[in-house]
Amino acid sequence: MPGRDVAVIGAELDLGAGRRGVDMGPSAIRYAGLGERIAGLGLGVEDRGNVDAALPETVATGNERARFLAEIKATCERIAVEVEGAARDGLTPLVLGGDHSIALGTVGGMAAARGRGAAIWLDAHGDLNTPETTPSGNVHGMPLAAALGVASDGFGSDAWPLPALDPARTSIVGARSLDDGERAVVRELGLRVFTMSEIDRRGVQAVVADALERARGAGFVHVSLDMDAVDPDVAPGVGTPVRGGLSYREAHLAMELVAESGLLDSFEIVEVNPILDRENETAALAVELAASALGARIL
Repeated sequence: MPGRDVAVIGAELDLGAGRRGVDMGPSAIRYAGLGERIAGLGLGVEDRGNVDAALPETVATGNERARFLAEIKATCERIAVEVEGAARDGLTPLVLGGDHSIALGTVGGMAAARGRGAAIWLDAHGDLNTPETTPSGNVHGMPLAAALGVASDGFGSDAWPLPALDPARTSIVGARSLDDGERAVVRELGLRVFTMSEIDRRGVQAVVADALERARGAGFVHVSLDMDAVDPDVAPGVGTPVRGGLSYREAHLAMELVAESGLLDSFEIVEVNPILDRENETAALAVELAASALGARIL
């Protein structure tokens, strides 16, 4: 990487989120020209379509501490099968969300193919809640905890091993909104969190270089890009915006550094909500950032 062909996998899932509309994210990103942009880099693109996902109106909520968990897990199992297959075919899986709960499927599929891996988790939030600590019951706030093996047994599956990620090789980048329960998990696991305050002080290049070095040597390196990592002035179409995020150029530089490292094995873009967007602006930015992560350059 860059240079490996890409398998695009869509996950039209919004069961894990608190606001509707994020299920349209994969279509919005494709409509913004994802396939053409990747092909323009000289890479092959296999669009493998979307996995099946239930609609909230057709299923029971279940446990209010982890709403729709059974259906979310079923969708993630289908994602994991597709991701594992793409990885074994020598392709780079690029998963389009959907809410961030889909990450358990992406990471789980990679772990099934290659063993325990590393993640660079670009997000305004920690996604480290559990059913015991969650303030909302929304599962999109739990996938990193689940992948690290510290959420409840309800997240386990024959489709993936847990923990799927090594906390010593996993970093959160761009955080600026953490709950008390998430802070406890950070301390318990020794997880590295690069807050926006640290990025302000040290700069994106130093922070992302540290995160990449931390990830080196894992069974796989996964980059999970929640579009709310970017400031809402630049990426308005997200369900849980938090002011003070990455600028347009900081986000691109982060992705360019990922490409330059040659470490990227899998990638996902989540939380694009076209209902909240301005003229598909956030989806278009998602396409640009994906291209940067896959090797696009100014010169």
